[in-house]
Amino acid sequence: ATMMLEYPDAHERRRELARLIGIEDHLFVEVEGHARVYAIADEDLERENDEKTSAVHFVRFELDAAMRASVQAGGAVRLGCDHRNYPAHVQIDADTLASLAGDLR
Repeated sequence: ATMMLEYPDAHERRRELARLIGIEDHLFVEVEGHARVYAIADEDLERENDEKTSAVHFVRFELDAAMRASVQAGGAVRLGCDHRNYPAHVQIDADTLASLAGDLR
């Protein structure tokens, strides 16, 4: 998956990316009835430095067979972030869930 942190204003972007160092370690997927799974960042690319994180992160989520079966059966899926400066979550809509289920076959 690709995560983009978009801030049109350059000053705001610089400030926010400094506040979001380590965000890639706080991204998660929750499949209904299963434990939260945290993202694995692309290990081949350094996406941050001491001053800021990158605006683009490449991550993957390793879902076990039971989780994949739940998604394929229509179980709810939530994406989120528990970084202290960016707490957020959203439930995947039905069309996106159907597409994801197809990808997991």
